[in-house]
Amino acid sequence: MLLIAENMNVMSKKIKTAMAARDPRPIQDLARAETEAGVDYIDINLGPARKGGPELMEWMVRTIQEVTDIPLFLDTTNVEAIEAGLRAYERRRGKAVINSVSARPERMDALLPLAAKYDAGIVALLLGVEGIPRDAAERGVNAAELAYRAGEAGIRAEDIFFDPIVLTVNCNQDQVRGATEFMMMFQDIAPGSKATGGISNVSNGAPESLRPILNQTYLMILKKYGLDSAIVDAFDEEMRAVARGERSGLEALVSRVMDGEDIAMDRISRQEIDVVKTTRVLKGDILYSDSWLEL
Repeated sequence: MLLIAENMNVMSKKIKTAMAARDPRPIQDLARAETEAGVDYIDINLGPARKGGPELMEWMVRTIQEVTDIPLFLDTTNVEAIEAGLRAYERRRGKAVINSVSARPERMDALLPLAAKYDAGIVALLLGVEGIPRDAAERGVNAAELAYRAGEAGIRAEDIFFDPIVLTVNCNQDQVRGATEFMMMFQDIAPGSKATGGISNVSNGAPESLRPILNQTYLMILKKYGLDSAIVDAFDEEMRAVARGERSGLEALVSRVMDGEDIAMDRISRQEIDVVKTTRVLKGDILYSDSWLEL
């Protein structure tokens, strides 16, 4: 599984300050640390970057590429900043990836030609004209539109990362199920493409102590259905272990729950019990509450 590091983000106070001051040291220190953690891509998230976005993205790309050859995701809603980053990008170990292109006409019209021009990959975000899709079926419609438009633009299937939009389980349990159900049919809709997602979104708003098991379990669920890359905290050792296949016993248990098997709870460990309960919450069999592990 490919890992995309989410830490180079304007939401980080330290990184935001370094961006504003054009101070390369914190940026390069983080890029080195992410590289040493073994990630496959670094996501540069500038947010909207309305003021000075193109110059900032160019500076970020050049600054990071001074210390690592890991390919980059360019993450901003500012189209001009995306192109500035693509111009500055030096391909060493792989293509740059535009994060992201939604199924809205204006985003496809603006960004798909850039991906073709600079031979970049894209994250195909399954956000449509009406906003967040209501279920797996709407996600499928948006995915088909994005796949068709990307193909028209000359972008190859293997250069597309489909993102089903991972939302919070504590207030969007149906949406979590929708993203999972989309993954069940993903390869039928977009054969040869990749799938990715911001896994930690599923636990936003949950108590901090419960976020790790939500994130890890949901990654195991989506892996079962073909997720082959994930946007994660580069320094979360357990998430890296799941991604690298080092928790195969727990993955097999999650798979059994997803397949509807009734697990004998008196025959498994405390950790396994927690994973089973969490899988049932993420599957939608149990209504979410902050006390689901205690029930």
